[in-house]
Amino acid sequence: MTALRQRKGSRGKEPPLGAEFQSQQSNCCSDHHPEKILHGDWSWGAIIWTSVGWSVSVGLGLLCCIYMATLHENDLWFSNMKEVEREISFRTECGLYYSYYKQMLQAPSIQEGLSDLIHDNLTESKRTINLLQRMNIYQEVFLSVLYRLLPIQSYLEPVYFYIYTVFSLQAVYVIALYLTAWLLSGSWLAGTLTGVWYILNRVDTTRVEFTISLRENWSMPFLALQVTAITCYLRPQLTDLQQKVMVWLMYVTTFCFCLTWQFNQFILLVQALIIYSLDCLDFLTTTQVTTLYLVQVSSLLSVWLLQFCNSMILGSLVLSFIVAALFIRHCQSGLKTGSPLVRLGRLLLHSAMVLLLTVTINYLAKKALQLRSDEHIFKFIKSKFALGPTRDFDASLYLCEEAFGLLPFDTLERLAGTLLLYPYILTLLLLSGTLAVAALHNLRVKGGAAEERKGAVEGRAGALRPDVAYNLLHTLFYGLLAFSTMRMKYIWTGHMCAVAAYGVCGKELWTLLLSTLRCNSKVLLRLVRYAVPLLVIACLYYKFWPKLMEELSELREFYDPDTVELMTWISTKTPKRAVFAGSMQLLAGIKLCTGRVLTNHPHYEDKDLRERTKQVYQVYARRSPEEVYDIMKAMGADYVVLENSICYERRHRRGCRLRDLLDLANGHIMDGDGENDQDLVPATHPRFCEEVKTDAVSYTALFTRTFQNKTFHVYRVKKKRKKSTKSSPEPSASQQQDQAL
Repeated sequence: MTALRQRKGSRGKEPPLGAEFQSQQSNCCSDHHPEKILHGDWSWGAIIWTSVGWSVSVGLGLLCCIYMATLHENDLWFSNMKEVEREISFRTECGLYYSYYKQMLQAPSIQEGLSDLIHDNLTESKRTINLLQRMNIYQEVFLSVLYRLLPIQSYLEPVYFYIYTVFSLQAVYVIALYLTAWLLSGSWLAGTLTGVWYILNRVDTTRVEFTISLRENWSMPFLALQVTAITCYLRPQLTDLQQKVMVWLMYVTTFCFCLTWQFNQFILLVQALIIYSLDCLDFLTTTQVTTLYLVQVSSLLSVWLLQFCNSMILGSLVLSFIVAALFIRHCQSGLKTGSPLVRLGRLLLHSAMVLLLTVTINYLAKKALQLRSDEHIFKFIKSKFALGPTRDFDASLYLCEEAFGLLPFDTLERLAGTLLLYPYILTLLLLSGTLAVAALHNLRVKGGAAEERKGAVEGRAGALRPDVAYNLLHTLFYGLLAFSTMRMKYIWTGHMCAVAAYGVCGKELWTLLLSTLRCNSKVLLRLVRYAVPLLVIACLYYKFWPKLMEELSELREFYDPDTVELMTWISTKTPKRAVFAGSMQLLAGIKLCTGRVLTNHPHYEDKDLRERTKQVYQVYARRSPEEVYDIMKAMGADYVVLENSICYERRHRRGCRLRDLLDLANGHIMDGDGENDQDLVPATHPRFCEEVKTDAVSYTALFTRTFQNKTFHVYRVKKKRKKSTKSSPEPSASQQQDQAL
């Protein structure tokens, strides 16, 4: 068990909606947008303020990067750890992904390293798989090649090059959020407040300091950059060249996001729904909608090619939805014409047709591709919302983890404690009301050509610009996703900082408040827009600076002697091609630390692998030794590692312990006091992980204990079913020593 211990325009016949806001926006104090110089404003004021804004963004990004790296060092004393301890600190799937970076560096050449990844027979025993197709590990490949080519090997260890790159991406993340807030509000003070809030809410905005290799830590910065590019693209009065540049930036950032995270299709599906909603509400032009859709499609198809035609991408819901939306949109040319009721009816019919066609296309695509890789996710969704059976083993593995439950209330308490939640809610209410009014107004306006609607949108920019509307729906949709699944909060909370900062520093909220108080003026509006964020930053500094310094002064160290002992024993006492069976989390560490062959691993996006994992986990179920033996031999396992923390688990409640999930899947009554479903029956055999330790004859005839400590028990699977003990692959002296343990 690991421990961290102390160490010492016009819209036609009617007046434009929100014309008073537009007038104030054009006549009020000049804003310093990051792209203002590109519009030809080369005044000294614009140059200086824009330069200061960019400098502050880089400074905040570097501060976040250094802060995360320092926390990581202080929590583990990483610089003082042995190599095996450093590798053990890459827990669960993090260790699996990092192992491929290590494997590429240890390969004789880049070409051989790539060949080994494409024809891998170490990750899953008795199977040869293409890792570049199955997993999103191009970032590990890229970093390993870069480390080989750069002249840094003499003074920077590979592991530091890896973790510093991930921490540097946090700087990119903060800069992207900073730019989004700056673009929305017109003040780089909003970006500053965004960066400060992101850092202070570290617990809820990122977990990079202890899960370095997780795919989301690679992809989230690119998603934030994509949102920044979309925000800039949707701003009015961009030149054709600037629009083309933004389209390419959107493509590159979307491509990088998709390439680095296997769940990209589900995140992009939510984004596609946002684009669809803005299209239906007439906030975007036909050109903008089509461009945004095509950026998503081209990015996914580019990743599909790089991942050797990964069928999971072609069978994704987002591709089916985009095809359906574009096709139905093309067929219904008069969608946005007629009276408000007629338009509303057509929109409802349009949405129903898009939904039906999406389901049809996706069903046919999966049938044609024989795709079952992502069905566990839909099983999880069905079980979570009580739409399907709750005994499914794969779905239960997710449902029983806190990270996949509802967002806990203490998250909102922490966000309120940093003064983030209150301006965010006020901004959300104001913008939602404005969106509703603008949407109703759009229903009353007769539809026309795309160019005419674009002019109407620009004329109403003071009321709700398209870029503001997009960011509003972005935070609403991903906020709902975060409330439904806690792990998804990291997509929401970072953007939440930008939206709240926009509310504090933007014109809309203050114009409404000052108008309500009948004291609205240009001077007062300018004063509050700059004074309030400075006051908030000062309060945050006074409240949290001492806490940050105290946090950075806490020194801990990595302490996991049992796992270190296990990894050392495997490396020195077992054959290099030995096959190990066990829990997904532990086997990822064994792959990284020892390079041994695995029966299963934590990358769960494969139907056959999920079935393998369920079979391997029968060592924690009530199964006979003969049944377990047959399972191990079928997978080619030479050793099976049993963990006391799983066999005698107490972390989860009854019904969510791994042994309970296996009992339910096998139709057996669960351990302990409590109710059981009527169709469950008592098992005919004791629990294997408990009974094998008694050294009963029926168990010793098939399994030989070769290692044990307080946490782990390792058993060698005998080659044949015989009661007499045969010599093990290890030398007899070492075997006697192992038995003595």
